[in-house]
This record gives sequence, C-alpha cells and structure tokens, in this order.
Amino acid sequence: MKKLQIKNLFISLLLACVIYGVLTYLMSTKIINNYWSGILITACINIVLATSLNLASGYLGQLTLGHAGFMSVGAYASALCGIHLGLPFVVNLIIGALLACVVGILIGIPTLRLKGDYLCIITLAFNEIIRVIMLNLDITNGAKGLLGIERNTNFFTVFVSACITIYVVYCIIKSRQGRAIVSIREDETASELTGISSFKYKIMAFAISAFFAGLAGGLYAHYIGILMPAVFNYNKSVEILVIVVIGGLGSLKGSVIAAIVMTILPEYLRGFSDYRMLLYAIVLIVAMIVKEKGVIAKTKDYLAVNPYVIKMGEWIKSHPIIEKTLVVLHIKKKVKKEVSE
Repeated sequence: MKKLQIKNLFISLLLACVIYGVLTYLMSTKIINNYWSGILITACINIVLATSLNLASGYLGQLTLGHAGFMSVGAYASALCGIHLGLPFVVNLIIGALLACVVGILIGIPTLRLKGDYLCIITLAFNEIIRVIMLNLDITNGAKGLLGIERNTNFFTVFVSACITIYVVYCIIKSRQGRAIVSIREDETASELTGISSFKYKIMAFAISAFFAGLAGGLYAHYIGILMPAVFNYNKSVEILVIVVIGGLGSLKGSVIAAIVMTILPEYLRGFSDYRMLLYAIVLIVAMIVKEKGVIAKTKDYLAVNPYVIKMGEWIKSHPIIEKTLVVLHIKKKVKKEVSE
C-alpha cells in the first residue's frame, strides 16, 4: 500500500512538472499571451479556494458560505504585512494564512455545533461581519481600497500553491483523520457512538480549509495589487461553493476541473457582452441539472445499448487475446483501487 501511494505521488509530481513546463514554455513564447496568463493565475487561485472548501463542504459535509471572509482576512493580513513591515513575500503569505486559520477556529467553535441551513446562514453572517470590519478600519483604507501592494504573485507561486493544497487535502482524506471526517459526513451519530469526536474533526477540517482560503487571499492580493472589501462579499462565497458543487462534493479532481472551467468560461463569453451573464447562468443551471440526473450513469446505459458499441464488444470477444488482456487490466485497476482505499 505504501509503495502504491509513493508511486501515485511520483506520477502526480511528474505530471505536475510536465504541465508546468508546457504552460511556462507556451507563456515564454507568447503562444499564451499576458491576458490568458492572468486567467491561468486566477484559475490556480480558484483551485486553491475550491479544493480547500471541498474539505469542509464536500468531505465533512458542512455547507458553509464564509469562505470569502477567510480569503479577505488572508488577503489583508498578507498585504498589510508587506506594506508596513516589509516582510518577504512568502512570510506574508504564511502570516495571512495562519491568521485566517485562527479566525476560522474562532468562528468554527460556536458555529459548527449547528447543521444544515442554520450553519449556512451563520457563516454567511460572519462573512458579512468580516467584510464590514474591513470596510470600516482605517488601516485597510476602507471603501477607497488598499493600495501600494507589491505584485509578487506569478504563475510559479500560484501553481505550486495549488499543487500543495491538492496534496495536503489528498493526504488528509487518505489518512485516519480523513476517514473520521468522511464518517461524520455519512452519519454523525454513528461516528460519535464509535468514539469519534465530531466537534474536534469539524474544527480541524474548518481550520485547514480557512488556512488555504487565507493563502489564496494572499496570492490574490499580491497579484491584483489593490484590495476592495466589496470583492469579498457573499457573492464570492457563493461563486466558490458553486465551483465545488459543480465539480462534485467530495471530489478533488472535480474541484480542479470545475475551477479551471468556471474561470475560463466567462472569458469566452465576453464576445456576447450583452448576454454574457445570462449565458453563464444558463450554463450553470444546465450543469447542475445534468449532474443531478446522473449524466455519467445515463451515458453508460446509452453505450450499453448502442449498436456500434455492441458490435465492438462482439469483435473483442471474437479475439480472445484482446479480451483476456482487457480483463487482466481491469482486474489490476480494481485491485489497486481497493488496496489504496
């Protein structure tokens, strides 16, 4: 099992290096221009946000609407440390993420005793409280916006941050603590009866989620160069939650793919400027309907009765060597999956 995990980690690392190398080459040769480079940076920041929220909402099963608040804490803390203390960029990011983590714990202690709609409402309220505080503090420059932030964020920093976030969340989910978190989502009462402290694991997941939201906020602040409290309103929290839901609650791959698609899609719709947001809303509605009705299962059912697929199956059966090879590969894949779980 350990060897398999190391092998999967090595393959993932190699794949990440290849993707980074290809994208960097395309950027350096201007095949991907500066505009689309900025979109890719934004996509990586959204990956950090979506993956971290998936830990709390997808794996833990607690739907929250306060992620933008933690993002704003990390953004302002990181930016203010850079402006007033002159600390290095990486240190600013860590301070912002840690402060967001502390705020997440302080908010999580009273709120995570609630469930369902009540939790959504109270986390939304805390999101607005944080936004109003940022709006009225002199040090944040209020509604005028915080200026003078060094723009240190580049594609390398956001790509590495996204990879670290995915890796940390993956390791948590595959650990004993991760299994406890998933058990709370499936049946909190049963997990309590088996000796799992649901409140402890809820706080842990919430704090880690807030930490990476703060990290994303710091990356955003040092990329944009100006911070406005209005950016971190409830709409931002809903936007992040929509990405997670469309990608699939409890799916890391889904969060990554959905974050990329939902970042790039609005840019492609700019050609329809008058109807862009309407088309964007229609795409979201269609995606939710398709996801709810189980498009993957329906696709499998359709392929099962498709005449061309049936003919291909008959052709494979008429060639025993090919059939045996496919069966062996399927069994190996199934065994690997069971061992890894």
